[in-house]
Amino acid sequence: MSTSTVAENKHKEAQDFMPINGTDYLELYVSNSKQAAHYYKTAFGFKSLAYKGLETGSRDFESYVVEQDKIRLVLTSPLKSGTDVGRHIDKHGDGVKVTALWVDDATYAYNEAMKRGAKSYMEPKTEEDEHGKVVSSGIYAYGEVVHIFVERKNYNGTFLPGYQKWESDYQPTSTGLKFVDHMVGNVNEGKMNYWVDFYANVMGFKQIMSFDDKDISTDYTALMSKVMSNGNGRIKFPINEPAPGMKKSQVDEYLEFYEGEGVQHIAVATDDIVKTVSDLKSRGVEFLSIPTTYYDVLTERVGEIDEDIESLRRLGILVDRDDEGYLLQIFTKTVQARPTMFFEIIQRKGATSFGKGNFKALFEAIEREQELRGTL
Repeated sequence: MSTSTVAENKHKEAQDFMPINGTDYLELYVSNSKQAAHYYKTAFGFKSLAYKGLETGSRDFESYVVEQDKIRLVLTSPLKSGTDVGRHIDKHGDGVKVTALWVDDATYAYNEAMKRGAKSYMEPKTEEDEHGKVVSSGIYAYGEVVHIFVERKNYNGTFLPGYQKWESDYQPTSTGLKFVDHMVGNVNEGKMNYWVDFYANVMGFKQIMSFDDKDISTDYTALMSKVMSNGNGRIKFPINEPAPGMKKSQVDEYLEFYEGEGVQHIAVATDDIVKTVSDLKSRGVEFLSIPTTYYDVLTERVGEIDEDIESLRRLGILVDRDDEGYLLQIFTKTVQARPTMFFEIIQRKGATSFGKGNFKALFEAIEREQELRGTL
């Protein structure tokens, strides 16, 4: 059998094994969900969608759901001490707990994952209200992150049973964010291949890219990364682990302050990164700064692009090209007290890669932030 046939069969297996339609929602455990919801609305342009709390019969925690195009964030806080949500926040600070995946059959997805070695988070359960029913199930991933499979083909409510529509007079305009492009996990040294195997064997993902410390390093820090994708490419999970370096890497810093493995950043797509980033900056979102010399040789490195170089220089947007086209990307500073999770804004113009040509400039920018924090 030829190599291409083997690759083709693996691709088919990845597509057919556990079909995933896309990211359903991301749930962040946060210390103050009401204020976090206001932040994501004001700064990022999300809109109010749904609410669960005391008024809906939830006595232990409350959740505000915000939405922008296909991106839904669920922001959850405890209402009393001694809860699992509170313990999670005490240990990790604010961060992603749930990556919910939209599937046609949540029971099938759970059973397939379990028979391939997954650890159960939640057996399939059905929740109903006047708008229909939703079936959900869940498995554990790295750290305390969980994947919940959501089957909503028989539901036409606002979000999920148990939530009510969140009516709000304050609905800021969108900043042009469209969908979750990828989500990056940081794992302990020596654990990257373990989690790569997990996504391959348990969920049928395939490895589409890898970077080692020669690709991702500066004079001080290094890391290794492999990118896992489901069959249709709608779910992409790069997995990072630290590599030995002269000083503490950004992954080491994350693992220290998050006190374990977890989601490092969420990459969200836009169709017009210059407009989106201009809007975000005007609303107070802070981004890593890149030396302006990066732009002096930009066209020599990536060729002709549609965007105005001076606009990219002014905003600090990075550009990289692969065989399929080019991409534009920029990274926020961390969005909570601990130097842990941040966001990436990305616009793809054909490129399917992750900006390998920008790693050095990006990591030097991160190191400048680490130096200010005294953690390099």
